[in-house]
Amino acid sequence: MEKKSLAQELAGNAYPGRGIVMGRSADGKYAAAAYFIMGRSVNSRNRIFVEDGEGIRTQAFDPAKLEDPSLVIYAPVKVLGNKTIVTNGDQTDTIYELMDRQQTFEQSLRTRKFEPDAPNYTPRISGIMHIENGSYNFAMSILKSNNGDPSSCSRYTFAYENPAAGTGRFLHTYIGDGDPLPSFEGEPVLVAIDGDIDTFTKTVWDNLNSENKVSLFVRYIDIASGKYETRIVNKNQ
Repeated sequence: MEKKSLAQELAGNAYPGRGIVMGRSADGKYAAAAYFIMGRSVNSRNRIFVEDGEGIRTQAFDPAKLEDPSLVIYAPVKVLGNKTIVTNGDQTDTIYELMDRQQTFEQSLRTRKFEPDAPNYTPRISGIMHIENGSYNFAMSILKSNNGDPSSCSRYTFAYENPAAGTGRFLHTYIGDGDPLPSFEGEPVLVAIDGDIDTFTKTVWDNLNSENKVSLFVRYIDIASGKYETRIVNKNQ
């Protein structure tokens, strides 16, 4: 598989929706993760990321403009021991709670399916990073309707052991803009991860569509120590 430019993947898609990138920094020292949200409606654009313990949550920028919180207010990132969970919805809580009861990432997600936002049936995308004793692996999942048929849920899990330095995987909800929005297809895209946390943050943020981008979370976790740095960028300030 050809390793693609993350900047070009983002810049070439006006509406990837919500996206997760996971991989390893160019110097090999850090587990790298990014999560971004975009929006077309007032309700979707009226959000910011705020820190919440070791994770983050979405919050209405202007509470007076919040219409339906059900699919826009959630905790995208939570930390469970040496595992960092990143998702595009409240399945973060499902994964956290069921893995805390010794179920696996995949088992936890079998209790969920795509979002009930007909006619889009937006995929639920999730990722989990596991760092232990200087080793690092991650997995990603997408739950999507069967070509727009809500009676059938297609479930895919992708696991990556000891990812190579400077490489990552990019999974997002939509392959582009449309009505209804077309769901992501195929396996997570192999992309390059360049530079330190600030360079990576700038690469993602600067290449998201300026009109549709809303918020970005980036985290670099030291694989040797487990210590991490976080960056949050919000269009609404």
